[in-house]
Amino acid sequence: MPDHQGQPRAARVIAPGQTDIVPMVPRDPGPSEVRIAIEGCGVCASNLGPWAGPEWQQFPLPPGGLGHEAWGVIEAIGDEVHGLPPGTRVAFAGQHGFATHETVPAADVIVLPDELADMPVPAEPLGCAVNIFRRAAISGADTVAIIGIGFLGALLVQQASQAGARVIAISRRDSSLELARRMGADHTIAMEDHWQVIDHVKTLTDDHMCPVVIEVVGKQWPLDLAAELVCEGGRLVIGGYHQDGPRQVNMQMWNWKGMDVINAHERDPQVIRRGMRDAVRAVAGGLLDPMPLYSATYPLEGLAAALDATRDKPGRFVKALIACK
Repeated sequence: MPDHQGQPRAARVIAPGQTDIVPMVPRDPGPSEVRIAIEGCGVCASNLGPWAGPEWQQFPLPPGGLGHEAWGVIEAIGDEVHGLPPGTRVAFAGQHGFATHETVPAADVIVLPDELADMPVPAEPLGCAVNIFRRAAISGADTVAIIGIGFLGALLVQQASQAGARVIAISRRDSSLELARRMGADHTIAMEDHWQVIDHVKTLTDDHMCPVVIEVVGKQWPLDLAAELVCEGGRLVIGGYHQDGPRQVNMQMWNWKGMDVINAHERDPQVIRRGMRDAVRAVAGGLLDPMPLYSATYPLEGLAAALDATRDKPGRFVKALIACK
């Protein structure tokens, strides 16, 4: 691999499971844009679909492509941009963040406070956690089951616990259940057997089941399990990213329970940015603590290893970050 270290460059997925590094010329900002020298970018589970090389995916991907959880420092601004001088540290939800630079609309950036000066700030997934929690409408009187304790699930446990809810965390790995307990879960259940999980929740809730269940895995079985755990008139909140095609659901049970089903994936850019801003404030104020969830930081040249780790989850792995400088 050519040595581009120190030069403007981007990682690029060139085939299933393969990356390379290419030089880039950072684009000058248009009138309402800013150019950002990227410090780092989070690796998202949604990256794994393209990484696996489905039939619909065309290669190579654009330089920096898949990276949408970046943060960095503004180094140039357009003529119509005000209040964002060069040197301002920001986070943003771009599309080519696995690179040293990206140029984006000024309206899309979130200014980072001084309290976060020494911290990685992948504000986009932090904002997702805040928006999912908002859509779940959890109160202190609720018993909440959260299925899938990865990055989002752990932050949802923390928020639900802070809201005073009774939290049941359900996940496959022992390390994930330990993480859930550290984040404030009242009960943890290993996701090994469908009916044993259901019986366990029945016991914990005196057969009432849960007013709120949040599914954060993105697979068929966890979705099936989540529906079983919702009480009559409760809420099933889908936070998992379902990227592998259609789902089958038990509509007879869904109808009979009279439950609300909430797709907590936001598509309105204003709502996404609001969640990011609220998340940044929560981290700066000590209400959210994502630092234990950042498992490893890889150089830009190590994107392939970071994606593999995101897929394979070795040891206590939760989330990978890419250092883009």
